[in-house]
Amino acid sequence: MYKYKEVVDFIRSIYNQPDGFIPLHEPRFVGNEKKYVMDAIDSTFVSSVGSYVDKFEEMMSEITGAKYAVAMVNGTNALHLALQLSGVKSNDEVLTQPLTFIATANAIKYAGAIPHFVDVDKETMGLSPDKLAQHLQEVAELRQGICYNKNTGRRIAACVPMHTFGLPAYIDRIIEVCNTYNIPVIEDAAESLGSYYKRQHTGTFGKAGIFSFNGNKTVTSGGGGAIVTNDKGFAQKAKHLSTQAKIPHRWEYAHDSIGYNYRMPNINAALACAQLEQLDSFVENKRNLSDIYADFFSKFEDILLVRETEDSKANYWLNAIMLKDRATRDEFLEYTNNQGIMTRPIWQLMNHLEMFMDCPKGDLSNSEFLADRIVNITSSVRLK
Repeated sequence: MYKYKEVVDFIRSIYNQPDGFIPLHEPRFVGNEKKYVMDAIDSTFVSSVGSYVDKFEEMMSEITGAKYAVAMVNGTNALHLALQLSGVKSNDEVLTQPLTFIATANAIKYAGAIPHFVDVDKETMGLSPDKLAQHLQEVAELRQGICYNKNTGRRIAACVPMHTFGLPAYIDRIIEVCNTYNIPVIEDAAESLGSYYKRQHTGTFGKAGIFSFNGNKTVTSGGGGAIVTNDKGFAQKAKHLSTQAKIPHRWEYAHDSIGYNYRMPNINAALACAQLEQLDSFVENKRNLSDIYADFFSKFEDILLVRETEDSKANYWLNAIMLKDRATRDEFLEYTNNQGIMTRPIWQLMNHLEMFMDCPKGDLSNSEFLADRIVNITSSVRLK
């Protein structure tokens, strides 16, 4: 336990908090948040129409380099709508990783589809292009240019890799594999705003990418999300369907599709705009924190800090350490949380959850390995 005490004492020292509870990741409101929110309130435009929604979309396009951004009420709904716009239909299969937050798998189910789990790489904790290629070679076949699962007979309609904890997956290779089978890629970049792979922002490699602005993310709007894409028609349809598919008119209410109430409210967008102004400084702060952790954990042979891979620039949304086995992981979790330092294990694998146990899957040995060993540690932006 001596080394765990050393970890606790070190975290308290870098956050300058000798006692009390230290959360895993809390938001920082040190810019124009109150000013912009009050401005939205004073304007009376606090719902899904307002200048801050437009400004948020412009900022997201500028930050990510995508041609278009569409503000959404949260990341889960953004992924649901992106899948629907990509042509995913009821009883289709969507490839994704089992090591992810449940929102990824839930959004696939919202679209009426079935998650199909493929393993991750240990170093990125994101979908493995090698495992994907091997698995598709075993189970997939093209019929008139459409990919089908030979075992189930269902169409494989999309692939959703996730950039875990802000660490970029090998997204270019994933897309290369999917292109061989004519499978569109929708990136779950919910955790990776400010992360880059080969100098290109995550979320901009595939047909579309989605982001989350939940309260625990690097920047937050309380609740919020976004779709980014370079496809003008895709973006226009996303904006239309996210506003109940209402045909624009000054007073009449006419609708031409089944739409959704998925548009981000202006008051949330005001908060998001203020937070986005600080994204670069937040990411720099978090990357510096990861360097500090790397230096500290280098003294321990049996605790490994997970770091970005070559050609990647991670936002280090949540820092992760790898312990030697599940028993050690559980011991570490119990000690740190008992001492008021919030730590958490990686998510339960999706294929272990009752509602996804019967979904198709490949060999998931890397995911199982990581689920037994990974722990997230304190990762909030440090205040001066």
